[in-house]
Amino acid sequence: MGVPLRAAAVAPGEQRVSVYREFAPSTELAGVVRCTWEGVPGWSRVIRVLPDGCADLTWNGERLFVTTGFAPVRVPLAAHGISVGLRLHCGATGGVLGGVAAGDLADLVPSSARLTDELHTAATAAEKRLLLERFVARRLRDGFRPDPAVPAVVRELTAPEARVDRVADRIGLSERTLRRRLGAAAGRGPKEVHRVLRFAGFVRSLGELAAGRVALSSVAAGLGFADQSHLGHECVRLSGSSPARLVAAYARHDGVAEIHQTRRS
Repeated sequence: MGVPLRAAAVAPGEQRVSVYREFAPSTELAGVVRCTWEGVPGWSRVIRVLPDGCADLTWNGERLFVTTGFAPVRVPLAAHGISVGLRLHCGATGGVLGGVAAGDLADLVPSSARLTDELHTAATAAEKRLLLERFVARRLRDGFRPDPAVPAVVRELTAPEARVDRVADRIGLSERTLRRRLGAAAGRGPKEVHRVLRFAGFVRSLGELAAGRVALSSVAAGLGFADQSHLGHECVRLSGSSPARLVAAYARHDGVAEIHQTRRS
């Protein structure tokens, strides 16, 4: 899913502040959960979530839903309330949730219906985040575990020069088996996972680009794009905006309404 381009933003001409925070998961869940998070919207607006390959369980005060992290989506935010979530590592979704679809969690995992009631009654954001962690911990104890080969596949696919045949050879799987197992785990084939992870690398460079410390051409080359035009095409495909527009959105200090996947430990 995604997080704000900046951890805090101020509404244009006003004193309302939007704040986002991440929290490390418990040791038990570290191999499956990337982080839990909470956000205070500050003011009403629509934010754009850029793909990063990770799935989020999100509670917005009314719904508990899953987003799968492979396509840009727009999410409306109310002015009040706190959203909380839990982010699964890329490739963990299929094993933990038993499938890779997006939508209300109760529809995807019927046994989670009680969790929605618990989230409604929990008093604090910290309690809500703990409930999400406990849900994943129960799933693991019940035998819903990620494919053990997939984390290594995902790590290999983060390399700029990653090729499916070479990744399969290094992992010790046939290409056909790799495609099948990654599809079941993440809902996408290796080429699409590689494209999204490479795009995520670009998004992580936005701060350096906005500050003028690096050039767009060097970022494109370092991430394995054929050229700057190739990066531009992929950026439009995976975000709806050009690289220049995303850099400009990052550089703004007011009214930030773009979000992406940069993680803080």
